[in-house]
Amino acid sequence: MASLSTDPREELIQAWYMDDSDEDQRLPHHRNPQEFVSFEKLDELGVLSWRLDADNYETDPELKKIREDRGYSYTDFCEVCPEKLPNYEEKIKNFYEEHLHTDEEIRYCVAGSGYFDVRDRDEAWIRIWVKKGAMIVLPAGIYHRFTLDSDNYIKAMRLFVGDPVWTPFNRPHDHLPARQEYVDNFVNKAGGGPAVNAPA
Repeated sequence: MASLSTDPREELIQAWYMDDSDEDQRLPHHRNPQEFVSFEKLDELGVLSWRLDADNYETDPELKKIREDRGYSYTDFCEVCPEKLPNYEEKIKNFYEEHLHTDEEIRYCVAGSGYFDVRDRDEAWIRIWVKKGAMIVLPAGIYHRFTLDSDNYIKAMRLFVGDPVWTPFNRPHDHLPARQEYVDNFVNKAGGGPAVNAPA
């Protein structure tokens, strides 16, 4: 009898459906009972992830291969915590506003942890907890937001194809081609019918 293998990403990346509470955004916000979300479900929404060696990111051959395969030519780092990020309170508020980008959002957590929240096909929030060693790609056009967890610290490598673009488009921006392509490729594809906020 074959043993069940576990996904090595599970130690660094967990996802679950969020409750509707207005409590501190840095809390886990599990539903009761808890409803975890599989990597397969995230894949269906276009959310990709890897487990990498954060202690050796400068020489990691797996990161190098991902960058080459996906065309990530630019990198920099962002530390999010009250001591390191200028205008911290304003930035955290902005990160938590629901928005989309016209390019992928690629983040590699090299220290600390944080939450990326994404919408599922039915508009429910899924919270994705990333820890040191987790790399996540949010597809262009997906509505999402970010916040720290209660540890109040993350250091992330930001990766881009070509020149870096950080422009957020706060919801609603359903008319943007990136949003329309996301809806066509990930929301309508599996559901078979029109999605909430899909262009008519």
